[in-house]
Amino acid sequence: MAMEKAASFLSSLLGGGGGDGEPAATVKSILIYPIKSCRGIAVPQAPIVSTGFRWDRQWVVVNAKGRAYTQRVEPKLALVQVELPPEAFAEDWQATADDHMVIRAPGMEPLKIPLAAERTTIDDVSVWEWSGSAYDEGAKAAEWFSTYFEKPSRLVRFKEASETRPTDPDYAQGYKIMFTDCFPFLIASQGSLDALNEILKEPVPMNRFRPNILVDGCQPYSEDLWKTIKINNLTFQGVKLCNRCKVPTIDQDNGIPGTEPTETLMTFRSDEVLRPSHKNKRQVYFGQNLVCKESLSGNSKGKIIKVGDPVYVQQAFTSSNEAPA
Repeated sequence: MAMEKAASFLSSLLGGGGGDGEPAATVKSILIYPIKSCRGIAVPQAPIVSTGFRWDRQWVVVNAKGRAYTQRVEPKLALVQVELPPEAFAEDWQATADDHMVIRAPGMEPLKIPLAAERTTIDDVSVWEWSGSAYDEGAKAAEWFSTYFEKPSRLVRFKEASETRPTDPDYAQGYKIMFTDCFPFLIASQGSLDALNEILKEPVPMNRFRPNILVDGCQPYSEDLWKTIKINNLTFQGVKLCNRCKVPTIDQDNGIPGTEPTETLMTFRSDEVLRPSHKNKRQVYFGQNLVCKESLSGNSKGKIIKVGDPVYVQQAFTSSNEAPA
């Protein structure tokens, strides 16, 4: 009986036949975060480049020493809204001098940042363990963010021409990112959020977890076990369960931190519960970090995913205990 149950559960993860059979889920939303730790943009489709989705975490706000701001220490970042031209997510689109990113925040006039302009370079920009050069978005942007945070701040853009930020080779050898924390993509499921909200006193929206790919139609926490999936003929590999920091406890509508949902997640989504045979790091997990195999090739043709795309699971881990974390 136990074997039958296990087979049935694995079958549900694989969408029945797995591979090219029935899809295990459907892409419900695609979210891009152009400025690290600021609000995301929901888009109908997103092209994939060598570092993840185009535009994702290309910019970061830094302090006077060049250190990146994140919501962990600057929760007001949650209130900064970013807009890009809708056509910027078309497969073959190229920015011109007339194209801008528009940034808004409470009490501030909108700030326009040209997407194709000559910029100076500044050195000693750092995000976690990485440091290097970046493009400086200029005095006007620096004044805007310095006013908003009430301390010297600058907006910088990743300088792909000269800089490379590799992913952790212990989990994903040969891949690279811009200013995201660790990996190019984060996937989470609506089923996981719904299951969490059933036991929370006050439900939370998915924006607490900041995924790039939100899927629907699968069992709660199925994404933990997705080792290899296909979306629009692109191969994504699950490389590490996403251990959560303080950010999910910050209300993304007002920037106010609390204790939930992390407190509740600790009761059933901690490494002590999910990965009992591994060293306990007192972490909680929600979502799965991914890399895209095709992002390694120079050819960009056809590398795009869209809302509504089916998700096919080709390989699955047998348990969360087996999945890397």
